[in-house]
Amino acid sequence: MLRILGIESSCDETAVALLKSDGILFDLEKNLVASQVDIHAKYGGVVPEVAARQHAEVLFPLLVEAGVPRGGEGIDAIAVTYGPGLAPALRIGVEAAKMLSWLWDKPLVPVNHLEGHIYSAWLGAEVPPELPALVLIVSGGHTEWILMKDHGDYEILGQTRDDAAGEAFDKTAKLLGLGYPGGPALSKLAEQGNPKSIDFPRAMLRSGDLDVSFSGLKTAVSVYLQKNPDSPKENIAASFQAAVVDTLLFKTREAINQTNPKSLIVAGGVSANVALRIAMKDLAKQMNISFFVPSLEFTGDNAAMIAVAGAMRFASGKYTKDTFFTVATPGLSM
Repeated sequence: MLRILGIESSCDETAVALLKSDGILFDLEKNLVASQVDIHAKYGGVVPEVAARQHAEVLFPLLVEAGVPRGGEGIDAIAVTYGPGLAPALRIGVEAAKMLSWLWDKPLVPVNHLEGHIYSAWLGAEVPPELPALVLIVSGGHTEWILMKDHGDYEILGQTRDDAAGEAFDKTAKLLGLGYPGGPALSKLAEQGNPKSIDFPRAMLRSGDLDVSFSGLKTAVSVYLQKNPDSPKENIAASFQAAVVDTLLFKTREAINQTNPKSLIVAGGVSANVALRIAMKDLAKQMNISFFVPSLEFTGDNAAMIAVAGAMRFASGKYTKDTFFTVATPGLSM
């Protein structure tokens, strides 16, 4: 069994994980996440330099708490997120991983953060997703459809042209005065509202491609609020959420029709949204393909998913002992 140490610091969660893998099954020993939500709430969003300082403060105590041996005994490789993300935050995790790789003389596996989200679907799955799989990554920074042809073989099919879905949730939540982080608060409020009460736009449904746009939807909410300041917030939240889910559902159906995958994977922070999970599960059933979504603890940023992706990359020989690499905005094919 391969034993991987995973490190994640791409945004405002510092995370470490220890995972054993035989290339098929994954045994998660430790998965620790230190969130900075309370720290950044007073700023109304993540401040990269503040996030980096907090990563530096808590990363090594997390390694100790996880029981990582000082000499690296029993660890076969170190997997670390090197992008995309906030450069100052990423750098803390990358430099720590490089130092440990050098001290322990262990292989280093640079992992694309998005690939980590994809492999979050493998955690806890009784049967792994059958390939090729259509992947929808939907988070605060990303909304894109990816065809996973095989392990390490990806094709980006479509993506947002402006705001990511999670970003649109957060910005709309701010318009509604729901605080930070706004996305989860908006989703909870939407459960109390009528999703058909307001006909917000579903942009680019007839664009002829798999791209989406959510900036206009956010603007539509802003204009509606200006004209209807006393409208029930729960109805606005529910109608906004319905517009996002409908758009994602429409494009996902189109992508399935175009690529004929064996599985559908939905991952990323917004995959925790109950309405989206239900809609995508129903779609997969209608299209007669398997459906995978990570458990809630793995929808956000975490090191367990980085360790799984690292284990798969290590098994295919995609690792290094060169500690001169740095943070980057990598393509999934690396």
